[in-house]
Amino acid sequence: MSTLSEQKTDDSKRARILEGAKQVFLAYGFSRTTMDDIARAVEISRPALYLLFRNKADIFRAVGQCFLDRSLANARRALQLDGSLDERLMKALDCALFQLFRVIENSPHGQEIIDVENRIASDIVADWRQRLIDAFEEAIGEEARKRSVRLEDHNLSARALAEMLFDVFDGLKTRGLCRSLAEQRARQFVALVEIALGSK
Repeated sequence: MSTLSEQKTDDSKRARILEGAKQVFLAYGFSRTTMDDIARAVEISRPALYLLFRNKADIFRAVGQCFLDRSLANARRALQLDGSLDERLMKALDCALFQLFRVIENSPHGQEIIDVENRIASDIVADWRQRLIDAFEEAIGEEARKRSVRLEDHNLSARALAEMLFDVFDGLKTRGLCRSLAEQRARQFVALVEIALGSK
């Protein structure tokens, strides 16, 4: 049985590996990256790397999980900030999506990373998306209660509005326009949310 100190050491090493692997994947893409590349980037031996991860795909999934968990936590914090609903929604979207889009856009292998993510980490992305929708639903629903607005009277719900917001991004992604139009479309949809809540 490992001690608490050993567990902390393993967690620290794992975090260092994931950060290094993220940089390697962004620099070289998934297909060109090897376990040796990752081991060299974090200055550990390849056998030591295999003690924590089965293979490159396992590392890629762990990098994705870590990155998306962090973006979700930051989005939730943004939704709890003071300020107007539209400001909080846009800040949360920046934490959850727009920063991610910029990282991918700045990588010469961005499209490959997205393709690999859809192939070997789609379950992680789907879970992250649902948890984001839950967080946005909660924020919109709380705002509706504060304003004494019954969305149901307009055949709407906080859940439906949150889902539609992310459906907008899915549609843009399908058309290959997510990065170029994401923030513009988000602002437009957030304006519609405000209209639904009766402020504009």
